[in-house]
Amino acid sequence: MKVCLVGSSGGHLMQLYMLKDWWHNKDRFWVTFDKEDSRSLLENEKKYWCYYPTNRNIKNLIKNTILAIKILLKEKPDIVISTGAAPAIPFFYIGKFIGAKLIYIEVFDRIDLPTITGKVVYPITDKFILQWEEQRKFYPKGEFLGGIL
Repeated sequence: MKVCLVGSSGGHLMQLYMLKDWWHNKDRFWVTFDKEDSRSLLENEKKYWCYYPTNRNIKNLIKNTILAIKILLKEKPDIVISTGAAPAIPFFYIGKFIGAKLIYIEVFDRIDLPTITGKVVYPITDKFILQWEEQRKFYPKGEFLGGIL
């Protein structure tokens, strides 16, 4: 099984990294921002750097979509998993197109409002994981598993 772990640097990346018990024995690669924390955390991991900033940045959304096409056609992952944020969107939609299973984990720190990324990928995910039962009001088909922390 090959896994693509995609997410912004910082807390999103750290939550994916905290799933190490699950991904450590799988063929995997990472897609994130080329920043100090991700370079350090993923030093010995296979990784691809995506473009940022992503907040309301159409140019980088287009560049990340092209990047997603190139990477996903090359790597052919069975699963694409993310905790957000914006880099997940093109990787999920292209991943769906190539037949990968999509797993999205809504972030731990958003209880009262859904994330933009969560709302955008929710309709196409195969498994949408909630870290708070309260998040179900935004994602009724989500599966509550509790916090990663």
